Amino acid sequence: MRVFFLSVIWCCWVAVSYAQPQAARSGKQPAAFSAWKQSRPNPYLADTLLAPIPLAHALFHDKIDNEQRKADNADGKADDKIAVAGAGNAYTHALIQEVDALQILAENLPVVGRDSNAHNQLQIQCLRALWELMRQYDSDPKPRPGFYDSLATNMHHLMVAVNEHKEYDFVVANCNLYTLDNARLLLEKQSPARELIYTRMGAQYPVRLVQRLEEFARDTFAPPIIAAAARLEPSLIFNYALSSNLLLKAAVYKTHDPYVQAIVQAAAESDAPLRALPFVSYLYTGSMGISGIDSIAADPARSYNALAELRRSREPLSKKLYTSELEYRTLKFFVRQMNELHDTTEAVRFACTDSLPATSLYYVMIYGREEIYTSSFLGTFKRMMERMPPMRANVFLDSLHYDYFRTFIRLCAAYNTLSEFLGAMDDTARTTVMTRFINGLEEGPADELEDAVNVADAIGSINDPALIALLRGRIIENYKKCKYFDNKKGIAIYGLLSLLAESATNSNAEASASTASGKLNLPPINIVPFTQLTNDTGTIYERVFFYGDDDGHNAWVGFTDEYRKNPKWRVDTTHYMTTVTALTGQRIVMYANNPLRTPEDEQAIDTVDQFLAAAGIHPRVVIHRGHSYHVKATLARIDSNARIVVLGSCGGYQNVTKVLQSAPSAHIISSKQTGVGAINEPIVRAINTSLLEKTDINWINIWNGLEEYFVKKPELYPRYRDYVPPHKNLGVLFIKAYHQMLNRQ
Repeated sequence: MRVFFLSVIWCCWVAVSYAQPQAARSGKQPAAFSAWKQSRPNPYLADTLLAPIPLAHALFHDKIDNEQRKADNADGKADDKIAVAGAGNAYTHALIQEVDALQILAENLPVVGRDSNAHNQLQIQCLRALWELMRQYDSDPKPRPGFYDSLATNMHHLMVAVNEHKEYDFVVANCNLYTLDNARLLLEKQSPARELIYTRMGAQYPVRLVQRLEEFARDTFAPPIIAAAARLEPSLIFNYALSSNLLLKAAVYKTHDPYVQAIVQAAAESDAPLRALPFVSYLYTGSMGISGIDSIAADPARSYNALAELRRSREPLSKKLYTSELEYRTLKFFVRQMNELHDTTEAVRFACTDSLPATSLYYVMIYGREEIYTSSFLGTFKRMMERMPPMRANVFLDSLHYDYFRTFIRLCAAYNTLSEFLGAMDDTARTTVMTRFINGLEEGPADELEDAVNVADAIGSINDPALIALLRGRIIENYKKCKYFDNKKGIAIYGLLSLLAESATNSNAEASASTASGKLNLPPINIVPFTQLTNDTGTIYERVFFYGDDDGHNAWVGFTDEYRKNPKWRVDTTHYMTTVTALTGQRIVMYANNPLRTPEDEQAIDTVDQFLAAAGIHPRVVIHRGHSYHVKATLARIDSNARIVVLGSCGGYQNVTKVLQSAPSAHIISSKQTGVGAINEPIVRAINTSLLEKTDINWINIWNGLEEYFVKKPELYPRYRDYVPPHKNLGVLFIKAYHQMLNRQ
């Protein structure tokens, strides 16, 4: 930003030098001038211009400076500082100070073995690269300060290396993503150094490289990178094969790798390429042609069975494809149909599963776990057990290579079918399976916890004393083994599981909660202090999320009607937002977005969020109302201040983890199935009733009251029993306690 100012100073110096005597300008310089010439600064390190900026370069300096001004002004102040919360001086250093220095460096590069035209082009390349660096930052939605600092430093060294014709040696010594980013504009197209950086980075990060395929689509080193990426993200190569971008399409078509060509064939020849893609391994192995694949893919039951068989066979290349398709088809063709037909006869409701063998039914329960109703799970489980013989249950798990078996055991425990499943094997096999359920949880990275959480959840649902005793014995054995080998992850996991198993056997709810809190080193697991729910003005703010489908609209109508009919509350509605305010007792304000039709519902959510942010309001209670597939959108907006989160839908591992990442202290209410408005509303009412009286939230008392309420409503009671209160959500307690324990180690 100061380059032109420095250029003006330089020009003044030139004018003064030309006013010197003719002898000085004729080469007969005085001794003082010769001494100055010998002591001139290193052009690669100089912080001032050593020559005026040519007019041909001025446009690029303008562009760079304009992007710097954008970055500077983004925080609302034009002060040569880029202020971003949590970044300190990092952005200012990288994008103001370093970029200024790089502009000077580009102008000061000495001529090394190039004619004046080639040297000028190199300087322009350097300036263009700087401009691109600034444009990259200004369009980056989630910049990382360390990244841009390293990128600017790398650019300095690469500029010098290119000027000195040492770019190949530099790439060998600095083969990383920073060099790759800078090489795009600083290295010549035919440069061996360019081929080296793309080839090495393509071997290390093939998917990341293929996402920028346009940079090297015509190069001879592109096919191996495309082939490697196809084995990790085949859908990306498939999208290129169908792309209207002819450069990308041609690069994929010209890659003579058998797997890539199978993807190309599916894209080019199938009647329904998207449906055919998950079966691309058939083309790759030659076991089936396009017509056969199209025939299977068109039939929901046949295609599901084929996908389940691919999953069972552990076919490696297309794992992502058939797994994501299994998830999609599970919900679309089976779980949602069974759920929607819950009021019909069993024959009608489960007709969609008539052609599914036991293996496919297993995957229906696994991949449908986020949305499946209890009755849908029980019906599917029943049919799996009927179609499994003569295979014993343990042999059945063997045939599946124990795929997702901890998740399955956890689901069976939650839906009270575990005894039946374990009863379909002999005692020895039963012990072996449940020992395997417990063993090996210490393996993998420290933050890989899903299997351990499945075990914790299952322990909370198992009522068989003999089985609990078996599990506790295996937990203690594993704890001792991990202690012996000093496996910190295992010590933490098995130590906590032992405590959870012990507390789960305590029949006294209050004593159990108190014991668990103390031994797990957690705040009371059944209490949310009233003082933690008020802000500094003494107000309790709650945030309610609705979505723009029929279910969301109906939930919003029920929500607003309940409070409009209650004289203790006032309801105010605008186009995007509904505000519900308590008129007596503790001041409570609930903010809800209106369930406008998609995509306007997202605009309504954004409007409420913007209003809350502008007002400095951080809701301590967050309530999700709607289907499970909307939960992710709600979770992405949970404030770190949230202390109570009512999901009203499945609280699976991924959802619970996301809540705790955003709000580590949150108490979470979830359901084993899709939430029900007639249950969600009494739960929220019970919470608010306690808050209006300015008392702590006691989950045991609240759940005792809800039990009395719902037991009188037999049509709702079974669904209510699927809701998990915070003090009984052992998976959540395990995650909280695990992180506490690791932090203490």
